[in-house]
Amino acid sequence: MSSTSVQGLIQKAYDSLRASDAETAAKLLEEALAIDFEHPEVIHALKCLNWWLDKIKRLPDFTNPYDRGGFILSQWKSYYTFLDRIGEDFDPCQYALRGFVFSTALQSFQDVLGDGVNQHDPGILLQVGRCYKGAGNYELALKYLEQAIRFKREDGETLSELADVYALLEETKASKVLFREAFFLDPQGIDLRSMESELIKRLRDWVRELGYEGAALAEWIPIYGCLLGVFSVKRELKPVELTRLKQSIFTLETEIRNNPLQEPLLKPRLINRYFWLIDHYENVRDDPGLVEETMLKIKVIDPAIYERYRN
Repeated sequence: MSSTSVQGLIQKAYDSLRASDAETAAKLLEEALAIDFEHPEVIHALKCLNWWLDKIKRLPDFTNPYDRGGFILSQWKSYYTFLDRIGEDFDPCQYALRGFVFSTALQSFQDVLGDGVNQHDPGILLQVGRCYKGAGNYELALKYLEQAIRFKREDGETLSELADVYALLEETKASKVLFREAFFLDPQGIDLRSMESELIKRLRDWVRELGYEGAALAEWIPIYGCLLGVFSVKRELKPVELTRLKQSIFTLETEIRNNPLQEPLLKPRLINRYFWLIDHYENVRDDPGLVEETMLKIKVIDPAIYERYRN
C-alpha cells in the first residue's frame, strides 16, 4: 500500500514540475519521503529538485531577462557534474525536471524576444528553440530553430539542436544530414548531454563504450556515425566548399605533424574530412585514383579505421 502511495505521489510531483509548479512538487516528494524515507527515486528527485531550486533563488539578482534565461541554461554543465556525483539516475525525474527548468528559462527569453527586432536575433532564436525542445514542444522548437539557422547556417551548435528536433519528430533523413553537418563544422560546440533523440544518444553511448570521453568523444562520433551507417545521408559539395575542405585537410595534416600532442583530437577531425572528400570523389567525380589516394592517407594515420571503412 505504501509503495503504491509513494509512486502516486512521485507521479503527481512530476506532473507538477511539468506544469512549472516546483513548490507543489517539492511538497509531494516530502510527503512521499515521510512514507518511505529510503525510497531511492524520492531521495534522488528531492536532491535534484533542491539543486535547481537553489539556483533559481538567484534569478531576482538579474534585472535583464536575457541574463536570467542565460543563467538558468548555463547551470546545466554543473548539474551534469552533480548528477555524476550522486550516481543513480531516474529518467522520469530528469524528463520532468528538464520540462520545469526549460519552461522557466523560456519565460525569460520570451520577454526578450517580444515582437520587434529581437525576432531576427539568431542567438535569442536558438535559446527559445532550445527551451521549447527541453519543454517537450518540438513543433515550436522546430519553428524557432529553423529561423535561427537562416542567420547561422554554419553554426554547429544550432545545427545540432535542429537535427535533434528533426529526429524527435521522426524526420530521420533531415536529422542525419544536419547531425553530420554539425559534427563536421564544430564537434566541440555540440552539447552532447543535451541531445534527446535516441538516434544520437545511442551513437554517443556506443562511442563512449569504446573508451572515448571528454573532448575526444565528440570528435569520434562522426567517424563511427559514418562507419555504422548512422550518418548515411550525404550531400554534394559546392565548389567553394570543396576548396575549403581541401584547405582544412592541409591545415590539419600540418598541425598533426607540428603538434603531436594534439593528435588525439586532430586525428579524428582529419579522418572525418577524408570521409567527406571520398564521398565527393565517389558521388561527383567518380575518380577511383583520387579515392584510393585519400584512402591510403587514412591507412597511414589509423589502419584499423581504414580496414573498417574499406569493409
